[in-house]
Amino acid sequence: MTSVTQFRNVSKRYGDITAAHNLNLDVVPGEFLSFLGPSGCGKTTSLRLIAGFEQPSEGEVYLEGVCVNNVPAYSRPVNMVFQHYALFPHLNVEKNVAYGLKQQSPKPTVREIDQRVHQVLELVQLSGYGLRHTWELSGGQQQRVALARALINKPKVLLLDEPLAALDRKLRREMQIELQNLQRNVGITFILVTHDQEEALSMSDRICIMREGEIVQIGSPLDLYDRPRTRYVAGFVGKSNFFDGVVEQVDTRQVEIRLKCGIEVSLNNSKSAHSHKSGDKVCISVRPEQLVLTRDEASIPEDSAIKSRARIMNRIFLGEQVEYLLHDERLGNFLALSSRHNELNQIPFEINEVVFVAWSRDATLILAGDE
Repeated sequence: MTSVTQFRNVSKRYGDITAAHNLNLDVVPGEFLSFLGPSGCGKTTSLRLIAGFEQPSEGEVYLEGVCVNNVPAYSRPVNMVFQHYALFPHLNVEKNVAYGLKQQSPKPTVREIDQRVHQVLELVQLSGYGLRHTWELSGGQQQRVALARALINKPKVLLLDEPLAALDRKLRREMQIELQNLQRNVGITFILVTHDQEEALSMSDRICIMREGEIVQIGSPLDLYDRPRTRYVAGFVGKSNFFDGVVEQVDTRQVEIRLKCGIEVSLNNSKSAHSHKSGDKVCISVRPEQLVLTRDEASIPEDSAIKSRARIMNRIFLGEQVEYLLHDERLGNFLALSSRHNELNQIPFEINEVVFVAWSRDATLILAGDE
């Protein structure tokens, strides 16, 4: 399948600052891809390179197989929705949405413009709002107007620069679902920039994790969550507990690791993202929801990777889950998540209570320890 957007060895520098370094990426038609990372990691620069607002210092940017390094932004088959929407306050909704069409040459007829404005407003569920001013709309409605204005030109790629950041949590979740449905309906490639891991995980076909101007891993949300290649990715996509150690012995099936606290762990070699040898510094990673908490030591499986007797330091009710901060004299502090369903079937664990904690070998990943 031909890529709709490609980076080939793309770098972008501003003086001595490298905002993007040696980026290589292929985005397929109809894909919902997200750039995810902290502030300053290069994700917005990457989006602006596709839009044409920035030109690469090195490498080539392709749209539909054509190098667009020297093609101005207004001539590229892309549109962009900004974080603050950039709507025209002196124009009503219809005129905001129609603005891009009226800039085309040759300009469509008045009848065609009216038809397409009506169609795209219906698509974003704003039928009947055409004559309202944008300042009369809610934040979610303004976001839909910005989407309609971007979609009316039928771009090959729609670029979204943190478009939900200004919305409250409940409305943001509703708009995430609407964006997914909209993308499926129109079949246009969406590329989203966000620092919100939940947003990226819930909306994307693939996620591009960035750090210090570089792409560190690309994959589906499930791949990145279950099979992170680095400690950075494991810590950025969801929550994770990390315990540092040193490899003592390796064979085709097992990796023997001695943790800093002195605990020896035998893990499946298949759970390692890298090849290791004796003496390598590593860390083991386990997601909080993989931990089993119990008052009955006998209920812990014998083949658990680690068994711990820990004290509950904090308990946070999260609605569908309860998060516990636990402390073990050897392992230190770590997190566990228990489902609300489990909580209802037993007496809830309390702060300062000492419980037994364990997790399985299959739930434990081995990552490089040099990050």
